[in-house]
Amino acid sequence: MVTLVQIESGDRRLLDAVSAAMAEAARRSGEWLACRPGCTQCCIGPFGITQLDALRLRKGLLALEAADPERAARVRARAKAYVAEIAPQYPGNPATGELYDEDSLPPSMDDVPCPALDPETGLCDLYEARPITCRAFGPVTRAADEVFAACELCYHGATDEQMAQCAVDIDPEGLEAGLLAALEADGVSGLTIVAYPLAQE
Repeated sequence: MVTLVQIESGDRRLLDAVSAAMAEAARRSGEWLACRPGCTQCCIGPFGITQLDALRLRKGLLALEAADPERAARVRARAKAYVAEIAPQYPGNPATGELYDEDSLPPSMDDVPCPALDPETGLCDLYEARPITCRAFGPVTRAADEVFAACELCYHGATDEQMAQCAVDIDPEGLEAGLLAALEADGVSGLTIVAYPLAQE
């Protein structure tokens, strides 16, 4: 049985690997990257996150509560409002937040900001605890079968070949899969969305 300490240690290695990969992608991409503090293109609308992401977000919110209780309370209030709004159409368990079908997330929420996003500053209140999807969004990354993913605001004027030269694998060692398997063996599995782990006390 894997302990929480081991999971957190493994997650730290995963985050370090992702950070290194994204730094290399940014280096290769140069001026093609539009990503800057305050750009919130990727912070709007719901998307699926793993239970490892959810665990990290809960820990991040606890740390924020200790450092800045008022700011943390605003994050939790936004998360609760988000859950209340999405619950009637949520394609999963609206009580636990387990997401059954990411492709069926309601289009009515597509323009709703992430509850971790501070509406006044345009910055993430839980940036250090953000999900892997958030960490990897923007620079071009390599997915399965040599499919590339990148923010639509980036790489204007770049050819497919130039984008391919910028692409990186964000987790070449499969660290995330191993951690998720360990969580699943402990009975924690499935997807959710950012709002649920932040709304739960």
